[in-house]
This record gives sequence, C-alpha cells and structure tokens, in this order.
Amino acid sequence: MQKLVLRGEYITLGQLLKAQGLVESGSEAREVIQGGEASVNGETELRRGRKLYDGDRVSFRGVEISVVR
Repeated sequence: MQKLVLRGEYITLGQLLKAQGLVESGSEAREVIQGGEASVNGETELRRGRKLYDGDRVSFRGVEISVVR
C-alpha cells in the first residue's frame, strides 16, 4: 500500500492521483474518475474534487493509497 502524507488539511482525489503519478493531467484524472475507476473507502467516487482527509483510503487500478497526516 502506498501512502500520501498530507501537507495541508486535505487533498482532492484528482490531485492525489496526479501526485502519486497514476495519471498525467487533471483532464485524465477527470476522465478516469468519472469513468468509475476510483474508489474512496470502498465506494466508487465520481467527483474529482472529493476532499480526502487523514485516514481515507483510495483504490485505483489495483493500487491502494492511504492518506495520512
């Protein structure tokens, strides 16, 4: 499982996918998220702007990412 350490209070789902190198651009992030390829805490998430906080877990194309403070 990968970890993403928060620098601020939260990070958006689109930003997380870019920061982890899983997508190359914001438009690619929008496409894959709206296509139902990402889930947050076990539930499919369709909003690129979904705010992620400490303790959230993201799953994308077989990659698990834990958001930590």
